Amino acid sequence: MIYIFLVASFILLLYMYIEAHRNRVSLDTVNIDNLPGSFKNFKIFFISDIHRRTITNKLIEKAEKADIVIIGGDLVEKGVPMDRVEDNIKMLSKIGPVHFVWGNNDYDVDINYLKNTISNNGAIILDNTSISLKRNNEVLDIAGINDLSFGKDRLEDAVMNCSSSCRILISHNPDIAKKIKKEYQIRLVLSGHTHGGQIRLGTLGIAKRGGWYDEGYYKLLVSNGFGATHLPLRLGAPCEAHLITLG
Repeated sequence: MIYIFLVASFILLLYMYIEAHRNRVSLDTVNIDNLPGSFKNFKIFFISDIHRRTITNKLIEKAEKADIVIIGGDLVEKGVPMDRVEDNIKMLSKIGPVHFVWGNNDYDVDINYLKNTISNNGAIILDNTSISLKRNNEVLDIAGINDLSFGKDRLEDAVMNCSSSCRILISHNPDIAKKIKKEYQIRLVLSGHTHGGQIRLGTLGIAKRGGWYDEGYYKLLVSNGFGATHLPLRLGAPCEAHLITLG
């Protein structure tokens, strides 16, 4: 009986380890209000919570090309070497131009060193700021906020210079939903942070389940994230990145 228990435990742990190291890309199409016609079929590659993982060609080949790549925070955690961060950004750049927002674990390392590493490798940091993308005289705004965990988020600042009525918000922590007002004209929110609970037993989990949520005037994505923290194990919340097509 003990032997059977040990074998079953080993198999379960092996399965959980494999689940935490897959190169899974979820293909999502989302319809959002007021999307300018020129941005129909616009593709966003969204990846959050990389933590200690290394981006390889296995992921890049599944991602295809995208119009923009967004790292939704927790690019690193304590102990991750900066050369891995540099390599990861270079790999993601093969998919499209890279943009980044801060997550709570990004503050585990020298923040100035990380900032310089990100910028020196061609990625743009959205720190309570926004960018305006233009196609055929139409505009799509993408705003990014700093992490909520340390009270560094400034949502009003992030949307201040947005000019369109279709705005995408990037927030590492999905709790930003509590601060979104209708007048901000946000139509889509991309977030991570929860790891989908990382280890779930059915509906039971220690954090918000990953997936799509309809919040009325905007859609919210809570990604399970690509990496894991503390234990490199997953159950019921497989690791993922996303190739999102706007419709």
